[in-house]
Amino acid sequence: MPENAPARVRLCPDCDGFPTVAITTGQTNSDGTRQTLTVVCRTCEGTGTVTRRAAVREVSA
Repeated sequence: MPENAPARVRLCPDCDGFPTVAITTGQTNSDGTRQTLTVVCRTCEGTGTVTRRAAVREVSA
């Protein structure tokens, strides 16, 4: 029987799990293909996931 434990990692909120994208520059190479830049998400550093932070408890006085 499976246990209900929260996941230790979650999708990156900035890239939504798509950490690497190719962006066209609008220019073409000599063979006719488009020039692209590969960009990696700065938040998750290209993994697509971030570690889950511990819940913060509010203490009432």
